This record gives sequence, C-alpha cells and structure tokens, in this order.
Amino acid sequence: MLQTLGPKMSAAGLRMVVWSADQDDETFAVDALKEGSVDGVLMMTATTGSSALREAVKSNLPVVLINRVLQDVPLDQIESDNHAGGARVAQYLVRAGRSRIAMISGPQDASTIRNREAGFRDQMESCGVELQKQFTTYVRNFSYQAGFDAATRLLELANPPNSIFCANDVLALGARDAARRRGISVPDELWLVGYDDIEMASWEAFDLTTIRQPLDEMCQLATDRLVERMGGSKADPVTIVVRDELIIRGSTARHSFLEI
Repeated sequence: MLQTLGPKMSAAGLRMVVWSADQDDETFAVDALKEGSVDGVLMMTATTGSSALREAVKSNLPVVLINRVLQDVPLDQIESDNHAGGARVAQYLVRAGRSRIAMISGPQDASTIRNREAGFRDQMESCGVELQKQFTTYVRNFSYQAGFDAATRLLELANPPNSIFCANDVLALGARDAARRRGISVPDELWLVGYDDIEMASWEAFDLTTIRQPLDEMCQLATDRLVERMGGSKADPVTIVVRDELIIRGSTARHSFLEI
C-alpha cells in the first residue's frame, strides 16, 4: 500500500514520513506529533490501543484511517469491503462443491481480519455449510511460518480439509508450501484462497486465488480527504467502503463462475 500511497501524496504536494506498527517506531511517531512536526496523519494499522492515534486525535490534527476502521471514532475512514470479500470466498468455495472447508485466521484487533472472518462465516451459514471447529485455526501473527504451521496442523487431521481460506496472502503462501512439503497437490487435492493480492500471489510458484483490494482507489480517496482536512474542511467525518475483487488463479484450478 505504501508504494501506491507515496505517489498520491507527492501529487498532492505532500511529503510523507513513514512509521511502522512496531512499538518503538510508534513511540517516534508520538514524539513527532507532540513536537508539531506533522501536519496530518494517515493511519493504515489503526487499533483502539494505538498510542499514536490517541495522540493525533488529542493534538487536533487531521487524521484519516485507511484499510482499518474503528467504530464510534469521529474520523474519516477508508476501507475495502472486507466482510463482502470474505463472503465472496465462502460463496465461491461452496458453489464449486468443496465439502471440507477450513479457515486460517488471526488476531481480532484489526478490523480487516474481523470483517473478513465474519463475512466468511456468515456466508457459510447462509449456504447451509458448517465451518467445523477442527477446521478453524488461529495464528498469533500473519507470517509465512504461521501459515505453514497452521496448514500443517490442518493437513495432519485424519480427515483433512480439501479447501483452506487464509485471512491474508502471506498465510496462504505458507499454507501452499506446507501442502508441498507433505506431497499434497494443489489444486488437485487441496484448494487455497488468500486475501490482499500481494505481488507474490501471482508468481508461478504460488499462483494464488485471492481477493484483491482496490489500493489505488483507496489511497486516492484517503489522500483527498486528508488534503481537504488540512485545508480546513469541517465537514462531518465519512466512512467510505469500496468493493474488493475475487482473482481466480491456479490454486483453485482456475475454476470460475460468471458472477461471484
């Protein structure tokens, strides 16, 4: 997202300074806010526990949240429709006749993950398909190794899943290699679906079916809102939700429908 956001900010005549979600870097961000070194804030990893968010709001700086939303926080917020994206994955797998569907999810402090999982679960229920407890696993972080280990546990079950939905692509890349390590053919024996459509998802080694977020549109909307706020706009805060897209690749046998 940063690669997309950078040019948008430059085009708007703004200089961007980046702090990661690491606690030490967030401390640096808070210091910069207190020193008055920042004119506006775009937050891509906002949670209710973020000290940088609290300090930015306290400082009355223009703040726009992108890719994460917080309920009852009076700020402009831009997100993709993660609930609908998760539902789209469930609908896709059920329509394709997949019978043993599993999910690898993670920490629920991020709205993106909560909403993807909720959409997936809601659609499975609507389709009359049970998401079995033994087919649901959670990781502590969204790393390749976490995906590898979680998928390994699922694939070691006596009656393993034939499809796995991963809450993001990095988990899915780990899951793909876990299947490869065990000699399980993707997609002949196992379908995999990720979320985000990171660059590696399209690499031939992974060829991952996934949900693509409209990053260009999201970054443009967020930049526009921030520029308006920095210009003195007092309009009521808005939450803008944009539609995600299902990208079908070889990890699900390129099996598609006219409308998902």
